Amino acid sequence: MAVKQNMETVKKYFRVDRHDIGFIKFIIEAYEGLAVMTTVDRSRGVVELNIAPGCEAEIDLILKDLKKELLIEAIDFYPMGHGVMEREPMQTEYLYINTIGCQMNVYDSEKIANVLQPLGYELTQNVDAADLVIVNTCAIRAKAEQKAFSFLGRMAKLKKKRPNVIIGVGGCVAQQEGRKILERMPFVDLVFGTHVIHRLPEMVARIKQKRCHLVDVKMYPGIDETNGTSDAPGKADVCRFVTIMQGCDNYCTYCVVPYVRGRETSRRPESIVSEIQTLIDQGVREVTLLGQNVNSYGQKEGLCSFAGLLGKVNAIKGLERLRFTTSHPKDLSEDLMFAFRDLDKLCRHIHLPVQSGANAVLKRMNRKYTREVYLEKIERLRQICPDIAITSDFIAGFPGETETEFLETLDLIKTVEYDSLFAFVYSDRPNAPAAHFGNKISDAEKKARLQALLDLQEQLTIKKNRSLVGSIQTVLVEGLSRKQPDHMAPETESMIQWSGRTEGNKIVNFNWTDDREKNVQEIDTGHLVHVAIKRALSHSLYGEWVRPRAATPDLKGDKSYAA
Repeated sequence: MAVKQNMETVKKYFRVDRHDIGFIKFIIEAYEGLAVMTTVDRSRGVVELNIAPGCEAEIDLILKDLKKELLIEAIDFYPMGHGVMEREPMQTEYLYINTIGCQMNVYDSEKIANVLQPLGYELTQNVDAADLVIVNTCAIRAKAEQKAFSFLGRMAKLKKKRPNVIIGVGGCVAQQEGRKILERMPFVDLVFGTHVIHRLPEMVARIKQKRCHLVDVKMYPGIDETNGTSDAPGKADVCRFVTIMQGCDNYCTYCVVPYVRGRETSRRPESIVSEIQTLIDQGVREVTLLGQNVNSYGQKEGLCSFAGLLGKVNAIKGLERLRFTTSHPKDLSEDLMFAFRDLDKLCRHIHLPVQSGANAVLKRMNRKYTREVYLEKIERLRQICPDIAITSDFIAGFPGETETEFLETLDLIKTVEYDSLFAFVYSDRPNAPAAHFGNKISDAEKKARLQALLDLQEQLTIKKNRSLVGSIQTVLVEGLSRKQPDHMAPETESMIQWSGRTEGNKIVNFNWTDDREKNVQEIDTGHLVHVAIKRALSHSLYGEWVRPRAATPDLKGDKSYAA
């Protein structure tokens, strides 16, 4: 290259999409003699241009043309050694995030807050005080999509009142609808898809500078390793989610995930372990690993198996409990089943969505397993780990589902006796093949079937919960219960009610007496405590704190035993 990097060259710094660095470098240096581009910080997309004397105008024209398709933002850069950037102090602005949908969206919202923090954005719970409002959307069911647009409709008034507030739409609906959202709601400033959270700082900065509208729903073949964990010190929640993979390759006929989250891609195990270690250092004690199908983790990339990943996470010092969701039955391996028995921090609870108990419906859903195979795996799970809690998902009223097929689903629920389940009426989703299936079930019939399913499960849940009365459960304390004892009564004057969950994911509210004179153990969030179960309710348990037995000083095994 003819450009000489000397005192006469003009240095300029830009932030670009890190995925586009190679392409931008190729274009700029194709104009031989104008400039040389070097990467300063690949993770942040920071590049340096050494522009030949008198060539600034030509480079500006090239960049202007590239900006029509790519994100290229001029920035001030202060070399501090080792590629570290020092930013000028920024005025605090407020970010409000409305998260709709699954745990993965919760995690993505944490990522959004994390990547925007360096721009000076601080989270607020008051939407009227926000300078940037983002709704993180879900497209799995029609009701979730309607909820997102209902919220956006309310934001029109806020935008009219405060024109400078930035309104953004992210998540699966944004990925699905793209520019159509701007056509429907022109007051929206930003629409960003599920693969471009790492680009938010650049997009928000550009909107603030140009007062323009941006849409970015580009999908990348790899996985963004940006996580939702900030390195900033401070007390974290006791329980947190960590995404280990994105996308899905199963293409169930009712589901839009492959179309809005892309193909299945797994994160590197060392990156996952590092993120969890950061969370532990901040005070987190329980981690739930997330993926559309965690059972197939690492298979495409030749990484360790999911059971192998669980072993790596189980070894992290300071972690008390480990959970995961969601498992696809077709990929449930015996190695994973034995992990429930062998890993002391892995909670004895599995969420294993079946969706239907009828083979004909399962085939139309493209679930790739039969009722018989599913039941065999349930039986094997209980052989290996007898005390495991099992939950599931069901869809009521899938197109073409006959009354006989629905009765097969009820029979499956009776056979398995789930601890609890989630059930939803079927709804057509854009891009999902089932939207074009015939023999649709009426809304009234779908609702009736859903209610029958829920009524049956309620009986089974109460039965399961009552079987725990009289036992002593180990509970991870997550905080104070929303309902506190009446402190007007003398016997409850020093009593506090806490809330947490058992290893089987059952909510427990329990009383604890604050009596320091009797040397009673202090309790706080993040503690593992023993609770004697006194009463079973429909969706929770009630109990009282008890002193741990001398024979069981270490609560990490988290086994229940009879009182």
